[in-house]
Amino acid sequence: MEIDETLSIREMRYVVIDTELTGLDERKDSIVSIAAIRMVGGRIDLEDTFYRLVNPETELTAESVIIHGITPSEVAKKPGIEKALSEFLQFCGNDVVVGHCVSIDLSFINREMKRMLGYTMKNHAVDTSAIYEWIQKKFSSRRAFPYSFTDSGLYDIAQFFGIPVNGAHNAVMDAFITAQVFQRFIPMLIDGGIKSIGDLLSVGNPSKGGDRSGASREMYGL
Repeated sequence: MEIDETLSIREMRYVVIDTELTGLDERKDSIVSIAAIRMVGGRIDLEDTFYRLVNPETELTAESVIIHGITPSEVAKKPGIEKALSEFLQFCGNDVVVGHCVSIDLSFINREMKRMLGYTMKNHAVDTSAIYEWIQKKFSSRRAFPYSFTDSGLYDIAQFFGIPVNGAHNAVMDAFITAQVFQRFIPMLIDGGIKSIGDLLSVGNPSKGGDRSGASREMYGL
């Protein structure tokens, strides 16, 4: 998907995404909810949001319900992933996708897209986990981030910035938390010389980000 990589990161349109899952096993687990929030530069547009509950192909377990709070009765009459994903892709359009450890969300999304459509998502993507690690290395001498790399979970970073994490593990709230974290990162990126979308795509490459925190994996029983 073509974008102008010389465009300022303060001018680009982003869509910040999050999914809730029946578990983290890409071979057998499924999406149970999907959310997205639009950003233009550092401005979060709370009037331009997307949220869908999905009747998952994989049975919800007690362990997963404890995490995201979505019960089987809530999704029993909801559409399957086909309808939700079609609407999600329309919402995203050509915008740059942003997420925390976004490669996990994209792996589940792309698996379903490949099955239904024969291709995967073409949007450029950036990972706030990868951005965090870049910023920490860049500004280590300034003590900008007094955390070790093991504390790179979304909620740890959010709490450092004073961002409330109430409603955590709800896809909308996690997307909103991620958007606020990304909003805080933008001035730091510019201060570090990352001013264009091309620069951002390099430092925020999802392949450089980590997995979801070990705590989340333990809660899912993985």
